Amino acid sequence: MAELKSRTLISVQERLRDQVAHALRAALISGELRPGVVYSAPALAADFGVSATPVREAMLDLAREGLVEAVRNKGFRVTELTERDLDDYTEIRALIEVPTVGRVTRTASKDQLERLRPQAEAIVAAARKHDLIGYLEADRQFHLDLLGLAGNARLVEVVGDLRKRSRLYGLTRLDEQGQLVSSAVEHVELLDLMLGGDAEAAEACMTRHLSHVRSLWAGQDETAESERPALRLRAR
Repeated sequence: MAELKSRTLISVQERLRDQVAHALRAALISGELRPGVVYSAPALAADFGVSATPVREAMLDLAREGLVEAVRNKGFRVTELTERDLDDYTEIRALIEVPTVGRVTRTASKDQLERLRPQAEAIVAAARKHDLIGYLEADRQFHLDLLGLAGNARLVEVVGDLRKRSRLYGLTRLDEQGQLVSSAVEHVELLDLMLGGDAEAAEACMTRHLSHVRSLWAGQDETAESERPALRLRAR
């Protein structure tokens, strides 16, 4: 019985940690947590109304994703990227993803490609619901599964790491301006071109998509600190 209670407690703690991590990602996307600013686990825990432990554990998860970095004896700093960083990430992604999309178009079966359609449609659905975290997750899964059809697991790891380090930039502004859905639809367009066997057009679509994403990063939301809502724990 004691072992069962222990397992139940661990399960509850893990769920709370996941909920806090989910809320922190949402706060990063919305701009409630600002790049370059150091946040302490106890202070965030007070905002969320939980103990410091799940916040600290959730922050460590985000640190492994490259979204924050630990600052000794102070807390965690939200990762701040320069315009050069974003240009470099976009260039590397283009060098990898554009030719890979062309290769997958030529080699993947229609069944393999068609299995990606629910993910492409999930991106559009999340955009229409203004579900930014759902959008990010569906977008990540679509791109990585698509690249995975090339059969190179290391390539997928590299692109996955690049996406983690840059995925939050510009998304809130895009949604507020009503452009998130049009960006989401590009994934369906890309898939249709690949299913049609047009490798050259698929490569051009991917190039355009990455350029579009980079242009969004260039105009990050500048909402004033006083206008930002208070942090709160959002259950999934």
